[in-house]
Amino acid sequence: MNLIPRNIEPVVQELARQYPVITITGPRQTGKTTLVKKLFSDKTYFNLENPDLREMAASDPRAFLQAAKNGAILDEIQRVPELLSYLQEIVDNSMQKGQFILTGSNQFSLLSNISQSLAGRTVLLKLLPLSISELNQKIDSYSTDDLIFHGFYPGIYKDDLNPTIAYRSYYETYLERDLRQLIHVKDLLLFQKFVRLCAGRIGQIFNASQLSSEVGVSVNTIKSWLSILQASYVITLLPPYFENIKKRLIKSPKLYFYDVGLATYLLGIERPEQLARDPLRGALFENMIVMELIKHRFNQAMDANLYFFRDLHQNEVDIVFKQGSSFSIAEVKSAQTFSTTFLKSLKYFKKLFGERVKKQFVVYDGTLEQTIQDVNVVNYRHLAEVFFESKS
Repeated sequence: MNLIPRNIEPVVQELARQYPVITITGPRQTGKTTLVKKLFSDKTYFNLENPDLREMAASDPRAFLQAAKNGAILDEIQRVPELLSYLQEIVDNSMQKGQFILTGSNQFSLLSNISQSLAGRTVLLKLLPLSISELNQKIDSYSTDDLIFHGFYPGIYKDDLNPTIAYRSYYETYLERDLRQLIHVKDLLLFQKFVRLCAGRIGQIFNASQLSSEVGVSVNTIKSWLSILQASYVITLLPPYFENIKKRLIKSPKLYFYDVGLATYLLGIERPEQLARDPLRGALFENMIVMELIKHRFNQAMDANLYFFRDLHQNEVDIVFKQGSSFSIAEVKSAQTFSTTFLKSLKYFKKLFGERVKKQFVVYDGTLEQTIQDVNVVNYRHLAEVFFESKS
């Protein structure tokens, strides 16, 4: 498969004409290096994962950056965070737009340093694994179960990799390179158990106390480990939507994985055929849809602004997109056949919020797309392109 154009490309190019520094974060192996090398091929490239280069940059930052005073790509910048303070001086003196392109894989350590050194001088972008819309024309022959099983890391499609082997290698390398620096080695087996338990809770309310009991560690440890998975772009939490209405609402977030293929691997699924009878198939499908919408927003350099809604009577809407005071809402179903029962939760939300609800969707695996009772019934492969259209 040839290099897949990324939807974020025009946004990166436009912002490079406005800001002196572009910072792109995201999980490892999502194509950050490929993207910046393609878009900024005229700039010198430095990979700070290289130990020799890293030592040179850390020991004499001024001399290192002097060689790149006309601009450079600094890959995995969180490995030498002290460079950021020196970058501030350079960009303030030159006033050149798009001078430095930074990438990083650990958002907590990177963002905390950037907020101190480059506030107002850089724009932060997130590059996640491939979206369905980026892959669509190239993988029309892939079934839904194929997509869930393969996940969306570019290398799996580029090199036609066996997903199980690829995700096992990714997971083990990730543990070796990133997590050993952040957790005690004695906790590694318990941490691995925690990660797999999280995979079994996709689309569920995150409950630290419950996980604490099952793993056998404290609630504070569970929360710390969750922060590590969030910082490393493994897990994301979808917040609940609530406001001052006369209903008792759930106020804890739902758990999803940034890549559904990694979650599938962690669940022990080794073939697409196993998904058809797996009790978590619906949750994995929902994970894929939620992430498709998040990717679309991030590719536009926008906050996700996505939520879910649930009250204590189990009335729930899977996706709530808030824009101003208005909403677009969606119910996600992995079924291939539409049922009017899919409309129930959407009607409930519409009754609560009235005319503030501008668009309603049922997202499913069927091919028949239609409008029923003011609800757009759409196949999931076309969701992002219609969900965020300007409201009438």
